[in-house]
Amino acid sequence: MLAALFRAFAVLSVPSMRRVVAMNLGLAIVTFAVLWLGLALVIGHHSWFGWRPLDWLADAFGVVAVAVLSWLLFPAVLTLMMGFFLERVAATVEALEYPGRGPARVQPIGDTIRATLRLMGLTILLNILALPVYLLVPGINLFVFLGLNGYLFGREYFEVVTLRRLDTAATRAVRQRFTARIFIGGVMIAWLFMVPLVNLVTPVIATAFMLHLFERLRSFEAPALAS
Repeated sequence: MLAALFRAFAVLSVPSMRRVVAMNLGLAIVTFAVLWLGLALVIGHHSWFGWRPLDWLADAFGVVAVAVLSWLLFPAVLTLMMGFFLERVAATVEALEYPGRGPARVQPIGDTIRATLRLMGLTILLNILALPVYLLVPGINLFVFLGLNGYLFGREYFEVVTLRRLDTAATRAVRQRFTARIFIGGVMIAWLFMVPLVNLVTPVIATAFMLHLFERLRSFEAPALAS
């Protein structure tokens, strides 16, 4: 699995991917800025208690809360914004490294939008619900973050590449059969989102990584899926 991850980084240097990578970087910066400003407007700029010392403490807590929430919501929102471009990443990796594959399935755009919005909405909601654990239980909070987002991102990025080749029912069956491997892959993606600078292009890397993982599963461990 580590080999698949290292191979995924190579997509960043592909000339045809430079525009997508640049777009990913731009969207990442805009996403973080919008999250920061939006949360700052919601949480800050209020006189909560009418007493300066308490208001100062509330403002200080608000700054920390904005930073934490921005960091937590950034992966899900960036993935959502990059959703329409991840197909191009998958197609590029296939053309370069798996040229024998036939044309990909045509996915109804409505189904893609609904699935992405549903899963990313769930990701944002669950991370907000887990916020008390993130803030108040040091040590354990890291494992909760990686476990929760590992499951969600593993499922999201696996479906991005698998639905290009299999229908919804077959994709669900593959995901259930290889739950542990997809979960571990998702944890690796969640970890990438924690690494400064790397997190700015993680959606591109994650898509290539999951494509390599899917090809390995169907080529070496699930021959019946190689159609």
